[in-house]
Amino acid sequence: MNAAREIVLASRNGKKLAEMQALLAPLGWTLRLVSDFTDEAAEETAPTFVENALLKARHAARVSGLPAIADDSGIEVAALNGAPGVHSARFAALGANPGGLVVSNERRDAGPGATDAENNAKLLAGLSGVPTPQRGARFVCVMTFLRHPYDPVPVIAEGLWSGTILEAPRGGRGFGYDPLFFVPEHGCSSAELAPEVKNRISHRGRAAAALLAQLRTL
Repeated sequence: MNAAREIVLASRNGKKLAEMQALLAPLGWTLRLVSDFTDEAAEETAPTFVENALLKARHAARVSGLPAIADDSGIEVAALNGAPGVHSARFAALGANPGGLVVSNERRDAGPGATDAENNAKLLAGLSGVPTPQRGARFVCVMTFLRHPYDPVPVIAEGLWSGTILEAPRGGRGFGYDPLFFVPEHGCSSAELAPEVKNRISHRGRAAAALLAQLRTL
């Protein structure tokens, strides 16, 4: 593949763009947000990370005319039966209680009542009174690359990152659930990690490394 090219990232998040640009720097690609091309959001109607990543990548490739990278990621908390999972971005907008999560089949990357602070608050409320040994969690990221919207052989990579949920937010870096995610091997939250460390060990970093290894062979 050509070393220098534009690729659309199926996200509207500037922080994620900067993170992904750093993770994929060895390719020499320039990433652009899908919001540069459309205000239309992808319909994330699937029940799995991989299916939703593919839906977002196809949408981004279609509206931009560029190859597309998309990820679907979230946090799974053991005490909440794996919630919020694929619904992590809109957790606070869902009406059911965390442990018995009942969801609609409609998802969005963002929306009213689904800010990071509100999602974090709902997660803490759902874990109120749960002791530290039972607050295990993992971040999940599935990343996909499509050459065009109808690419029959998508590149797919996965990354997992295990930790525990803190009782209060810590740190000012990162986004999403980073302030609540405690990384035992570093003794701090994800939001307290230096960006270069997080990029190396996070679920997204691991998925990007796996994706990068595959893209270098194309």
